[in-house]
Amino acid sequence: MAYDVKRIDPLDLQPRKAIGVSLPFSGKAVFNSTYQSKDAIKANLINLLLTGTGERFLNPFLGTGLRSFLFENINEETMRRIKSDVSTVISNYFPRIVIRQFDVTSDLSNSSIGVFIKYQVSESSIEDEILINIEQ
Repeated sequence: MAYDVKRIDPLDLQPRKAIGVSLPFSGKAVFNSTYQSKDAIKANLINLLLTGTGERFLNPFLGTGLRSFLFENINEETMRRIKSDVSTVISNYFPRIVIRQFDVTSDLSNSSIGVFIKYQVSESSIEDEILINIEQ
């Protein structure tokens, strides 16, 4: 009988040790810390998706540029480009993330784009989902 062994990040075993910064930045001292790998990965992934391409100093390829798609005609080709761009950036910067479900929606009445990603971190039991709505 085969067993599916999942690794646990050693930092998750130290509950008082902060490993990341959560979003939004609205804590007592500006930042709220994350103490679990699941929360840190989700915050980092959201930060990556909301960063515009070329926005990060000395790393011009980091980011997705989702906001730039708001000013284009929303059609099937645009939706395909969004999926392609986001998938490429995630695979480049988060190689352990496996996308399980990826949906891009648009609402023309208020000029918004919605991105839903359900993901799993390979070789671990971490599964989560992200929903980002970007409006003009």
